[in-house]
Amino acid sequence: MAKNRFICEICLKGFPREQNLQLHKRGHNLPWKLKQSTPKDDVKRKAYVCPEPSCIHHNRAHSLGDLTGIKKHYSRKHGEKKYKCQKCVKMYAVESDLKAHTKTCGKKEYQCSCGTFFSRYATLQLVNSSCP
Repeated sequence: MAKNRFICEICLKGFPREQNLQLHKRGHNLPWKLKQSTPKDDVKRKAYVCPEPSCIHHNRAHSLGDLTGIKKHYSRKHGEKKYKCQKCVKMYAVESDLKAHTKTCGKKEYQCSCGTFFSRYATLQLVNSSCP
């Protein structure tokens, strides 16, 4: 397959996808048209639903787009939390969540007027608005 199959007739710039060329044509004020998805395309989309009947993601309208996503969702929301932080008492069901947490755990640099410490400035700002 050619790298840049779709060529602009004005500047001769090439694009790998027709949709990229159509978007490029806007800059030349040429007529352009993006392909719209049809209802048939929507039917083909595979939906991954949560097996937990009480969960909102059990409904096909709120399904997740990939198998990995639904597995992580199920572990986080309905599964056992088996990964424990060595610095604090927090538990996680997904190892990547624990890894993300350990990057900030113990680095409480921002102090609220009430005396509580926070690791993220955004959280401090949120609490400050509701603190006495």
